[in-house]
Amino acid sequence: MSGSNSSDASFAHAASRPPEATTAAESPLAFTVHSMPSAGAAMADAEAKQLRSGRWKMLSVLLVCAAPVIASYFTYYVVRPDGRRNYGELIQPQHAMPANAMVTALDGKSGPLDELKGQWLLVSVAPAACDETCRNHLYLQRQLRESLGKEKERMDWVWLVSDQAPLPAEIAPGLAQATVVRAEPSMIAQWLQPAAGQTQSDHLYVVDPMGHWMMRFPARMDRKSASQAKRDLDRLLRASSSWDKAGRDEEIVKP
Repeated sequence: MSGSNSSDASFAHAASRPPEATTAAESPLAFTVHSMPSAGAAMADAEAKQLRSGRWKMLSVLLVCAAPVIASYFTYYVVRPDGRRNYGELIQPQHAMPANAMVTALDGKSGPLDELKGQWLLVSVAPAACDETCRNHLYLQRQLRESLGKEKERMDWVWLVSDQAPLPAEIAPGLAQATVVRAEPSMIAQWLQPAAGQTQSDHLYVVDPMGHWMMRFPARMDRKSASQAKRDLDRLLRASSSWDKAGRDEEIVKP
């Protein structure tokens, strides 16, 4: 039994020894506890991230809304085939419609000028007596609008009458489709300006749907050169087709 006594003695000796220290790598159940951030710091960080995300989303929405307008003007003003020239003179910088300006219809009804916004405008300016240049412009305005075909509903032709005199009776029938309003000459001068050496009545003016005067056709345009003006109008309407639609939200003052 000596072998049994020897084994018991060896087991008793091993059991009486203290366990040896083990490293974390040697123990599969060992782990390290790190300090956790405070609840306040975590919330502040989350709020900051949410705020940054919200700002980027807002900027993205604004860019999406403005993109069609920016693209159409970029196409018209910048991306032009070589050798292409405008007949009308582009106005830089554009002139915004005067704020709080009022106009008066021929029946005496007054309304704000900005009711004309929402459509492209082909504008003439002249006293009520309407001389030969004025009558030629009114004819060209009507013909140019009609020549636009299905796109004509996106453009109005406007006569700004610059005094209070009565209109000649014989021209009234031809103004059935026009917007004719009286406006103060000082207000008109803030918005529409002639070329050097010319008068306001010498030109036709193009105004975009946001009320910006952006083009002026050469003085005393005749019927032969009107075809060149039509090409400019076609380009403008084509370049803005993605964001400009026919009609206004509200009625405007009419003759």
